[in-house]
Amino acid sequence: MNKIPRVPLQILGQSGCKLQFPSCTIYLDPYLSNSVQELDSPDLKRLKSIPFLPENVIDADKVLITHEHIDHCDPHTIPKLAQASPQAKFICPQPVYLKLIEWGIDKSRIIVASEVWTELDKNLSLLAIPAAHPDILRDKNGNLACVGYLIKYFDEVIYLAGDTCVKQEIIDTLVAQGPIHTAFLPVNEHNFFRGRRGIIGNMSVREAFQFAEEIKAKQVVAVHWDMFAINSVEPEEIRLIHKLLNPNFTLLINPSLLNFDPVRISFIIRTLNEAVHLGELLQSIKDQKIDDLEYEIILVDSGSTDDTLQIAESYHCHILHISRDEFSFGRSLNMGCEAASGDILVIISGHCVPTDQNWLQNLCQPILDDVAEYTYGRQIGAHNSQFSECQIFLKYYPEKDNHLDHDFFCNNANAAIQRSAWEAYYFDEHITGLEDMELAKRLISNEGRVRYVPKSTVIHYHAENWAQVKRRFEREAIALKKIMPQVHVSRFDTIRYIFSSIFNDWRCAWQEKVWSEKACEIVFYRWNQYFGAYNGNHEHRELSRKEKEKYFFPYS
Repeated sequence: MNKIPRVPLQILGQSGCKLQFPSCTIYLDPYLSNSVQELDSPDLKRLKSIPFLPENVIDADKVLITHEHIDHCDPHTIPKLAQASPQAKFICPQPVYLKLIEWGIDKSRIIVASEVWTELDKNLSLLAIPAAHPDILRDKNGNLACVGYLIKYFDEVIYLAGDTCVKQEIIDTLVAQGPIHTAFLPVNEHNFFRGRRGIIGNMSVREAFQFAEEIKAKQVVAVHWDMFAINSVEPEEIRLIHKLLNPNFTLLINPSLLNFDPVRISFIIRTLNEAVHLGELLQSIKDQKIDDLEYEIILVDSGSTDDTLQIAESYHCHILHISRDEFSFGRSLNMGCEAASGDILVIISGHCVPTDQNWLQNLCQPILDDVAEYTYGRQIGAHNSQFSECQIFLKYYPEKDNHLDHDFFCNNANAAIQRSAWEAYYFDEHITGLEDMELAKRLISNEGRVRYVPKSTVIHYHAENWAQVKRRFEREAIALKKIMPQVHVSRFDTIRYIFSSIFNDWRCAWQEKVWSEKACEIVFYRWNQYFGAYNGNHEHRELSRKEKEKYFFPYS
């Protein structure tokens, strides 16, 4: 088996997950039914939807079960899965072994979890370790009642904790078997109310993070927070505690892959029908002078129907998909950043193209030099860009750095952010635009630093009709109200802005000897820009789904 640095991962809910190694697909504690509600507690309604039915699981090679509770060892999942995947072997502690036999699974397919490394495939091995739920229990023969698992993939170790509290014996075992690359840790703490309800619980979020520090995990996947209301934890709470504690590991929530590459830089590209310029962008990334730094490209696509995905695949991008129902500018970026492994997250529009091979180095240098957590570069128009848009680029992205220390203006069409800064703040997932400025404002308010890098330049291509220009400025004005609620644009302001901007653009066009061909275009652009901004500034209603789609998908 050749080592593939990116292992596809699917979170199934509770502690369950699916790991797709090159020649071995592993399921952990698959709970693919509503058996808890149907067999045990009618009030425990499943919150996370069933990702797929157990009878459709035909690819299981190994099924790891940590203990006999039905949300981990499910009587409505395991027998059906065993029938659908006749090649699957089941690895489990002794009490589960007996239960699987009762369910009619042949003994030859069941293996009692061993506290000695066992080979699953070439360069893939497994070790069972104690789990405390709430205590470490063994029978008279020394067999564990509850286990966690270590998977060794080449030289990388993954810890699947199952249900467990923290015990020194577990810490000592993990330190001895480490270093741990990724730890899947339950964060549904035990408390009085859960105990009264018969729910044992596991670690608190803080305890899980301290535990991860003790075992020196590089990254943590938070699990067991999403299935039942009484036993849930809000992901915002998990992220907030990670931000406050600022530990030495990366936090992952609902990741779609495990990345074992020593990636320093991750590119995040949002796309919707970007085939015209995407190939040129990806080739430019490939041609950057980056002194052999490892990088990856993550593309978050919101429903392209042109050749965008085929172009991305030809450049070996990792492609994520986000539906129209889920989409917002902030949410798509958070999805890409969540899947990324780099220390620096470089965000660039799918219709921007760097102008030279030093673009990336220049953009990232202030972060590498620890003088900024967030940087943004210069944008210029193309030869066929709207004249007024080029004037806007000149105003906001000049040739020389004019950025003030407390200015939170920035733009994600050409930007880079330190991963730890993104983890601390995340992009707002509800705002209709300007998610970059919204995050930058919070960053600066906590003494963070934003820098403008004019030497890091991209050509920003916009192919918009007048209605699309109006929508863009309208949604940005709606967003600006949240960021700067003190900004109010009156009708008089709007008329003044329209006439003054048209006059200034005409003057510049006359000096450049293009007035005759650009005069009408300038009028239409500035009218739609400020008419859209006025409408957005005076929009006070909660936007409907249809209206949000109009703003989020202006090219549809």
